[in-house]
Amino acid sequence: MDKPVKFLLFLLFAFSSLINYAQFPPPAGQEGTSAIHKDSSVFVGWAVSCSVERGFMDISNPELGQVSVGDETLAIGQADGQIMSLGDGGVALLHFDQPLRDGTGPDFAVFENGLSDDFLELAFVEVSSDGVNFFRFGAISLTQTNTQVGAFGSLDATKLNNLAGKYRINYGVPFDIAELEDNSLLRKDSIVNIRIIDVVGCLQDEYTTYDSQWNKINDPWPTPFESGGFDLDAVGVIHDASTSYVNENIISETKVYPNPARNYIYLEFTGEVNIFDIELYNDFGNLVEISTSDIQDQGQGIFIFNISFISSGLYLVRLRSGDHFFSEKFLKL
Repeated sequence: MDKPVKFLLFLLFAFSSLINYAQFPPPAGQEGTSAIHKDSSVFVGWAVSCSVERGFMDISNPELGQVSVGDETLAIGQADGQIMSLGDGGVALLHFDQPLRDGTGPDFAVFENGLSDDFLELAFVEVSSDGVNFFRFGAISLTQTNTQVGAFGSLDATKLNNLAGKYRINYGVPFDIAELEDNSLLRKDSIVNIRIIDVVGCLQDEYTTYDSQWNKINDPWPTPFESGGFDLDAVGVIHDASTSYVNENIISETKVYPNPARNYIYLEFTGEVNIFDIELYNDFGNLVEISTSDIQDQGQGIFIFNISFISSGLYLVRLRSGDHFFSEKFLKL
């Protein structure tokens, strides 16, 4: 075999090995999680209506019939643990008061009712700006595909990405519209529908579903119950037309970066700004105590903000100068 071919095969093997051992955000409450609590102040709204196409209790045995637990009214409004079951391959279509938009960081979150950190029922998430053309987030499942996860089996959240249902009840899985590829049929500043599609976690070829990398997705199956499949609780909105950039940037042109961040964020602004206060709020809307030593003036309108002392999660940083303000959300890893 030629050396260039051998080298190429080696690179492919190394890359696939890294993918297989990739780690994604862990369960709610753990360091580095991206889970957002239902009572977080980052939510500006919730789905206001829903339509559903129920799936079977067991797609391999349609004689059992479709799931029937819950109705569309239980999938709208704030997350409360009351759910509507989708069944194998079931689909829920959500509508909102105002179009969602791509802001900085996560733009919305999907809630399921998993009672633990490892009993997880999964779903794909898609968005549309015209109600006709839908675009799916690049879901990844690195769960083993040698043995079927049973009806009450366990999954590891760190092997799942961009799949609704990877967090337990009361904690939403965030989605960032910016991650979707640009397409002339998708207006990222005007998302009118979100579609949730149950993952059929069966490993049998005739029923299986695949992630964006053509891995079979293995999740609890079969679930031949009236409450089988993904249980939709709610979809919370973080950025929509009511939180436009025009309103956020009252203090000149301001940037907060990097986002997500681990130890430091930079606050950068242009134009004339008088002395201002800097406030930090956690995802419950509580003001976080900060010290002046945590904020260093770098000159030329740049401040460095030490965030190493705060726990992982979604935060709001707010600058105030007299009656003017700027606010931006960021994710602390």
